[in-house]
Amino acid sequence: MKNSSQLLLVDGMALLFRAFYATSVTGQFMINTKGIPTNAVQGFMRHFLTALEEMEPSHAIVCWDMGSKTFRSEKFDGYKANREAPPIELIPQFDLVKEVVAAFDVPNVGVIGYEADDCIGTIAKSVQNDIKVSILTGDKDLLQLVDHQIDVNIIQKGFGNYKTFSNEIFYEEYGITPRQFIDVKALMGDTSDGYPGVKGIGEKTALKLIQQFETIPVLLENLHQLTPSQRKKIEEDLAMLHMSRELAEIKCDVPLTFSLEEAELNTISPQFLSFIDDLELRSIRRHLIQSKWSNLAKQA
Repeated sequence: MKNSSQLLLVDGMALLFRAFYATSVTGQFMINTKGIPTNAVQGFMRHFLTALEEMEPSHAIVCWDMGSKTFRSEKFDGYKANREAPPIELIPQFDLVKEVVAAFDVPNVGVIGYEADDCIGTIAKSVQNDIKVSILTGDKDLLQLVDHQIDVNIIQKGFGNYKTFSNEIFYEEYGITPRQFIDVKALMGDTSDGYPGVKGIGEKTALKLIQQFETIPVLLENLHQLTPSQRKKIEEDLAMLHMSRELAEIKCDVPLTFSLEEAELNTISPQFLSFIDDLELRSIRRHLIQSKWSNLAKQA
């Protein structure tokens, strides 16, 4: 492969939810004449198209969760159990966004029992020696995937604003390696994912402990070096610490199939433009007219 080759891996769920809540706050669900709300789909595609323009990848794949039941929820009942059901206006957009991505000729990848993060990790690690990988997400959990030829771009406010993490930038910010970030998460837990880690240990302490001891096994061998309070907290929550470590780690061996050849980006087809016009996805059409694909978008 050429050095200029780059695969963009998109965390579909993170972008879709972000896009939905950005407009739903003001009640702008953009319901079309078929009665289907489209605000999340249109916002998702704006994020996706902007990333294609900014990063200029040669290939793209969008990864999705496939329902709430995963190997993590089987291991731990509380995993994501605190999350409310998605709003009624978002539900029809889960399938619709995948149809739009497929019509754009970009593969959708998702495996039942796993999360989008696991699919992203599996694909990224399997191709990193052949092609540069850029991950697009709003979720810092994916920072553990930063590696040689794998960057993670965290979406900031607005469109086209990213905080990009390479190995060097990650180390500058956190003073640990991306792999050690899993141990930090195990200690501090994750309230949004519903696992507690060690009660009473927050991000600052967790970071400090892993900077000092490097891994949880080494930390556990050296509990005598901790303050009495820290030692007591870890000893009382040992089982949950180990469970949280399992839940925090992104699996990079998901049984999935994908093809880089099918992920190669092509020019926009007139069929795609007809498809979005039929769904009345006006903001996508407007975006395309103003983008590098403008000539093709005006023709159809």
